[in-house]
Amino acid sequence: MELYVGLRWIVVALLLALGWSSSAGARMHDVPVCAARATPDMRARALFGTPERFDCTTRQAEFGAGDYWLLSAPLPAATDAAPQTLVRNASVWQRRSTLYALYADGAIVAIATDDHDATRRLQLGAIFQTALPNRGPAVVRLLWHIEGSPNLRGILIGVATATRADAAVSNIAMAALYSGFAGLCVALLVYNIAMWGAMRHRFQLIYCGMVIALLVYAFSSSGALAWAFPQIANTFRMRVNGLALGVSAVTALAFARSFFEDGVFEGRLGRLSRWVKAAVLTATAAYTLLSPWQMPLLDRAFTLSLLLLLALAPAILWSAWRKRSAYLQLFALSWAAPIGLGAARIFNGFYPMPWNFWLDNSTILSMTVEALLSSLAIAYRIRLLSRDRDEARAQEIAARLLADTDPLTGLLNRRAFLRGAIGRTGEQILLIADIDHFKRVNDTIGHDGGDEVLRLFARTLRAAVPREAIVARLGGEEFAILTPATHPIRAEAILERLRAAPMPYDLSVTASIGVSRGALTSEPQWKALYRDGDRALFEAKAAGRDRAREGLRTAA
Repeated sequence: MELYVGLRWIVVALLLALGWSSSAGARMHDVPVCAARATPDMRARALFGTPERFDCTTRQAEFGAGDYWLLSAPLPAATDAAPQTLVRNASVWQRRSTLYALYADGAIVAIATDDHDATRRLQLGAIFQTALPNRGPAVVRLLWHIEGSPNLRGILIGVATATRADAAVSNIAMAALYSGFAGLCVALLVYNIAMWGAMRHRFQLIYCGMVIALLVYAFSSSGALAWAFPQIANTFRMRVNGLALGVSAVTALAFARSFFEDGVFEGRLGRLSRWVKAAVLTATAAYTLLSPWQMPLLDRAFTLSLLLLLALAPAILWSAWRKRSAYLQLFALSWAAPIGLGAARIFNGFYPMPWNFWLDNSTILSMTVEALLSSLAIAYRIRLLSRDRDEARAQEIAARLLADTDPLTGLLNRRAFLRGAIGRTGEQILLIADIDHFKRVNDTIGHDGGDEVLRLFARTLRAAVPREAIVARLGGEEFAILTPATHPIRAEAILERLRAAPMPYDLSVTASIGVSRGALTSEPQWKALYRDGDRALFEAKAAGRDRAREGLRTAA
């Protein structure tokens, strides 16, 4: 319960960070840009003076891969006392970028950024940030020269200008969002690893693997990886990001397969899930190892493999519904957000829409919901497993009792009696009781009546001896009582209880008892003790029944 109270507050923190970062973003100024494919004759100063050379209507993704120049719209008028301008844009795959800033006095400042410089300029949320020199005159227009762009979803997207205060607020908000997600993942990891230590279910380890992959994905997609390792190339960070996303998707499928009942993934669905898993792993490995070679093809293959995975989810839920899975509703809820937002991102990959920061980071938000609800599903399944285990344990105990109990009288049977008797230390007293003339009882009131006499006789025996004594039905109408010599039992007292016990049809039922004493640490000693007691019982029968006799010697 404490875990889920903590998780609830983490979600609240995530939502507050979401709202905070949205309001922070509202203070930044979006900058529209127009594109032109680069040619050898293009120069920055000339391009600033010929904005008609740029295409402002065609979507960037339609231009294809290559080198480009991009010109911004005129920036909002600012005074000379305006604070330093920061230029921000979303991280995209590119080999090199040069930003040209045109100032009001006609001066142009160029800032080149290669793959490693991009890492050092990356902010939380995977946003590139370039600080323009504060020369005094205001910046009036921006121009970029982008080299080696695969142009998967745009050449330059999410362009905005901001002040340092705006950027700091955005970083703090994004730090709260991602650290909240990381805290959620750590809490779920600790909880499920602790539960795995007690329950040892395979799906718990797979779930932990999925959460770890999501942590790596958040660490790389947020830009925190670049902060931790500023010497790496930004394209390497993006490879890690793709690898973590692919592994997260595969472990999510593996988790579903291990979590649902066995019948859900049987037949064609099981084979299809293995093919989809292999497709995602293959596409992920190719994207990670071969990029930027054939980058558009690798990206399209990776996107298609994730689309196959999303398309598999309805089939899994349908199969779970047909099999009447106990976990269907929770899984449908937990998968709804990843499927919906994942489909939107994939649609954006095939049919590019205007860039949106939250859609670009929707994986974190959707997987937050999925991780929380999947953890609730795990808790629910563990509750069901615990209930089934308790029921199985109760059934096992009941079966063991049935195997050790005489079904008619409820006393121990001969096997259970010997298992509990042989091996006792110290001197023991054995009483062998046999109902007198039991055949006459059966002939008089029938076998059903005889069974009732046996039940009442056994109940009287059990009530007449102390709790530490062992009472058993050895067979037929013969019963045995075993007690330590330190707690002796008077045979006459038992006979008196038997004479007074009410019997069916007011029958008078008596018994004869043979008593023997001796050690009982081994089976030979048991045989000797029983033989002596049986001889004493025979003497009691021969002396007229309804009496007790003790063995002439102590059993060896």
